[in-house]
Amino acid sequence: MERITTTIPQADVDRQLSFCREIADLNAARGERPLAFVDTYGCQQNEADSERIRGYLQAMGFGFTQDEEEARIIVLNTCAIREHAEQRVLGNLGALVHVKRRHPDQIICVCGCMAQEQHVADKIRQSFRHVDLVFGPQVLWKFPEFIHTLLTSRGRIFQNPDLPGSIAEGIPVVRQDRVKAWVSIMYGCNNFCSYCIVPYVRGRERSRKPEDILREVEELV
Repeated sequence: MERITTTIPQADVDRQLSFCREIADLNAARGERPLAFVDTYGCQQNEADSERIRGYLQAMGFGFTQDEEEARIIVLNTCAIREHAEQRVLGNLGALVHVKRRHPDQIICVCGCMAQEQHVADKIRQSFRHVDLVFGPQVLWKFPEFIHTLLTSRGRIFQNPDLPGSIAEGIPVVRQDRVKAWVSIMYGCNNFCSYCIVPYVRGRERSRKPEDILREVEELV
């Protein structure tokens, strides 16, 4: 199968970073440093994605917490490999309705592979009305724009387009460990194995440029 690689223009990534600065200014104007909680399920690629989500959140002026009651933004980065994982996410998502009732300004987000599945997005839309944002892996790079929209106009956002996938460089990263880090070499898959959902939720196989991989490793060193 032909490999498809679409690189997000740097100007588009820079626009997302400008949304981060606007949100940081809003938080500063309120005289507060709000907190965010990012809960990750599944594989190392999800862990790597969560590091980028945290990078964006830090650029927006957020600190981090493991307490849902303290969080202004909650992000569930989900896995769709096994049904048990899906049921666990939905159970935890259901429990958040009580937290949101106590903190109505809280923003609850669901992303990752589950969010890319249309039947899951439809279920969340209909049965989990307290969820504000649902987005798939292919549009993770637009996370700041989604949050900016929710903070300035509220509503609900569902973004899980069926795209072959792309690569976005220059997204800020917050690492969770001082002695190890996740460095993505490629994304997606072209092998439609009968037991695997990856090509359907992560898009077609696409590789990062060697110089971008080396630059990230050098920065880590």
